[in-house]
Amino acid sequence: MASGEKLQDMPPPGGYRPINYARVPAKTYFSGYTMILGYFGITAGAIFLYFLNYKKVKQEDIEMRSSKLALYPLLLAERDREYLKQLRRNRDEEAKLMENVEGWQVGTWYGEPIYKTLPEDTLVKPLFQEYYVHSSFRDYAKRANLKLWS
Repeated sequence: MASGEKLQDMPPPGGYRPINYARVPAKTYFSGYTMILGYFGITAGAIFLYFLNYKKVKQEDIEMRSSKLALYPLLLAERDREYLKQLRRNRDEEAKLMENVEGWQVGTWYGEPIYKTLPEDTLVKPLFQEYYVHSSFRDYAKRANLKLWS
């Protein structure tokens, strides 16, 4: 062998191992019957636990609904009462602001009624901005954003 010759890379003596191309199935931990029985067993256990808690949850739901139904008229009355109080505060603030203006009557435009076709004791609901006109901007913004969420 001369010094400038290169040796060819040859297979190991005896040759390479044969290539494994046979299918290797996955290990089976459970048979089909065991899987079906396990499914039905877990489902039966879950249904049993569900019905253990069902009566308690149903009773709490009935009690909560009853309490909401009992409180709803009171909350509506309080809301309406606060609404009328705010309208009164707005009217009083308008009277206080415009006391130096000659000919100004509260609820009119220089003595001219704004709504001419309504009977005397009719409540005219103001616009959202008119309702909060004499409130702080914080209260107005809080209510405006709350309205967007509901």
